[in-house]
Amino acid sequence: MELLDERLKQTITLPNDVQEVPKLAAFVDEVCEALDIDMATAMQLNLAMEEAVVNVMDYAYPVGTYGDVTILAHANDDCLEFVISDTGTPFDPTQKEEVDTTLSVEERRIGGLGIHLVRKIMDSISYERVDGKNVLSLRKKLA
Repeated sequence: MELLDERLKQTITLPNDVQEVPKLAAFVDEVCEALDIDMATAMQLNLAMEEAVVNVMDYAYPVGTYGDVTILAHANDDCLEFVISDTGTPFDPTQKEEVDTTLSVEERRIGGLGIHLVRKIMDSISYERVDGKNVLSLRKKLA
């Protein structure tokens, strides 16, 4: 999706290795700084991006298989969008059912908290499979 009056567009490609997460954090910090986003929001965006990207790193490719995760950040005055894409196993995290946070930790099913967190932090999340790629878009309103 193209943003009108785009004022920022940056991309980073990382291997599917969680050791690369500090590079992701630096990328998100750089984007937030360029857009003058306040520290609290920047920290939330970092958390959401780490959850989403680490899920891709951990699950998109079979164990022992190398693959890339590409993150595009683009923004206009109203909205920041991160687009995470990979060529791994098709998976739509938006289909994951909501976590019932009213249940105790013991009663809850394992998993799903990462996407729950992403849903709470971001204003919208969408997924599509395009040309053999998983494409996850996370949007945050800036204005």
